[in-house]
Order: sequence, then C-alpha cells, then structure tokens
Amino acid sequence: MKKEKELVGVKEIARRANVSIATVDRVLHNRVGVSPKTKEKIIAIIEELNYKPNILARRLASKEILKFAVFIPSVSEETDYWAAPLEGINQAETEITTYGIEIEKYFFDQNDKKSFLKESKKILNNKYHGILLAPMFIEESIDFVKECMKAKTPCVFINSDLPDISNLCYIGPDLYHSGALAAHLCGYLIGKEEKILIVNISKEIDNHHHLLRKEQGFKEYFEKHQKENIIIKLDIRDTNYKAVSEELTKAFSNNKIELVFVTNSRVSSVAKFFDENQIDNVKLIGFDFLKENIEFLKKETIDFLICQKPIEQGYRGVMALYQHFVYNAEVEKIYHMPIDIITKENYQFYRN
Repeated sequence: MKKEKELVGVKEIARRANVSIATVDRVLHNRVGVSPKTKEKIIAIIEELNYKPNILARRLASKEILKFAVFIPSVSEETDYWAAPLEGINQAETEITTYGIEIEKYFFDQNDKKSFLKESKKILNNKYHGILLAPMFIEESIDFVKECMKAKTPCVFINSDLPDISNLCYIGPDLYHSGALAAHLCGYLIGKEEKILIVNISKEIDNHHHLLRKEQGFKEYFEKHQKENIIIKLDIRDTNYKAVSEELTKAFSNNKIELVFVTNSRVSSVAKFFDENQIDNVKLIGFDFLKENIEFLKKETIDFLICQKPIEQGYRGVMALYQHFVYNAEVEKIYHMPIDIITKENYQFYRN
C-alpha cells in the first residue's frame, strides 16, 4: 500500500512536469542526466505537493552537503573486532550518500593514545556536521567531545559511553551489566568457592572505560550475591601472544584457577594458551563474535561468548546522525544493544 501511494506521487510529479517517471527518479536520487531547468521544475513540484519521501528532495534542492566524521579504532593483528562496526557504517553510508551526505573515516590504534590525539586534531580542524565516535581513551575522548561541543558538533557514541558527557546519543552495550552477566554465568560453570581469574588484555587498560566497567559489573555481582569465590585479576599490558602466554603461565603456576573471564575480544589469546598447554578443565568466558573466537568456541575451549551486535551498532550510529540532521527527528538518547550469550550449539544461527 505504501509503495503504491509513493508510485502515485511520482506519477503525479511526472505528469505535472511533463517528464517521464525515470526523469523524476533521477532527480529524487540526485543522478546525472537531467538539465538544471528541468530539475528545478521537478523540485518545485515536489515542494508544492509536499511529497514526503522527499523531505530529501528539499535537501537536494538546497545543494548543501552534510559531512559526518567516523572516528573508531582500526582493525589490528590482535583483533578484527572493529571490522564489524565498520561493516555496519559502510552499509549505512551506501544507503544515505545519495542524499547529499559525505562520510569521512578516521582510524586510531586502540593501543596508542598518541594516534587518537593525532587523528582527533585532524577532525577538529575540519568542519563536520556530526561525528560518530568510539570513545576508547577516557580523558582524551572527553577532551575531544568538549571541543566538539564548543563547535556545536553533536557526537554519537558506539561500543562505549562516556559518563556525564553531553552527546546526541549512545548506541551500544550496557557495559556494567555485560560484566554482571558473565559473573552470573559463572554460577553454572564452577562451584561456590573456586578461584576465578579476570584477564584484561590491553596496553591502555587504565584508560579503557569499557574494560573497567565490565570488570566492575563482574566483581559487584559477586559482592551483591555474597559469593565466596576468590577473584584475582591479571592486567596484561603487552598484547602480543608471547607476552600473554608468559603472564598466563605465571598466573596458573601460582594459583589453582577454575574459570577465566576475559573482558574483551582477545579471549582467543587465552584459548590458544589453553590449547597449547592442554588445559581442558578450566572454564573460559569472553566477548565478541569473531572468527578466531568462534573456532575456539566450536572446540569447546571457550564456553561462552557474550556478544552485542557491533555491525548494528555501526549502522545505527550513522543512521542516528542521518535522522537528526535530515529529518530533524528526536533520537533516542540511549539505545542499549541486547546482551547475547553464544555457545557451540547456537553460534551458527547468530547474526552480528
């Protein structure tokens, strides 16, 4: 019914302008092959009829280009997690660039604060209407967003939020409850007094808000439910596998560990250590639906993966900017992604 109504609108525009439907379509989608005079005539009729799908046509008529910046970590040798949000960003870009919108992408090394600062300066030196940001480094991200606010440039956050900082919206997981869910799963895997190891693998652990909030949620779940498990913590700041293996060897030599909780997508490094050292009686929980993680899940080296739809985060992040600027629509301030539990039995049915 909706499609039929839209087609009638296009037919009426074509009739009034005395042109073909194909010509109207070219104007609606900003394609070449229509003379300026004819284009102006068609746009005037669209305005007169208040043709709803083209609110967009009014944008084309204004000839204003909306410029959005995307600022996220690059894919690294250690994890290809950020390929997923980028896929969603690219999907959204394909859908909206027809309507006079340009998206420029900036990438930083999530292990290198300096790379974040370098790229952030480039963004601030350009004039963007809106920014999609993955706020990885806490203080640096706060400073960056404050500069954006001075320039009246709204920011959408994905993957991790920034507490008490003004933004257009946040689209991503509830980090605290993600950690609490992992703690809840522990009750199904180990006894009440067995020892648990939390593993943070990151060169910038102290600055990575998303890791710290997950850890906080995990620990406070045990406190709230008065669990007697001993929880020890291992921060691994050298992220190459050799260093990870050495740190884990020390931890296992000094402790009888029954379960390991890894706070990010690098759980595959711990799984690899388990396989190499034939550790098959220790439970393992981590994050993210990545190829290397799935391989270890299939072998039951990883027991549970907690996933939060990173492709959809990237897509929704761009579309939030689009809705805000093109339709002047109110954007939901916080859009929490579902916290999904993936196992060997259901991974093949999951979509990121």
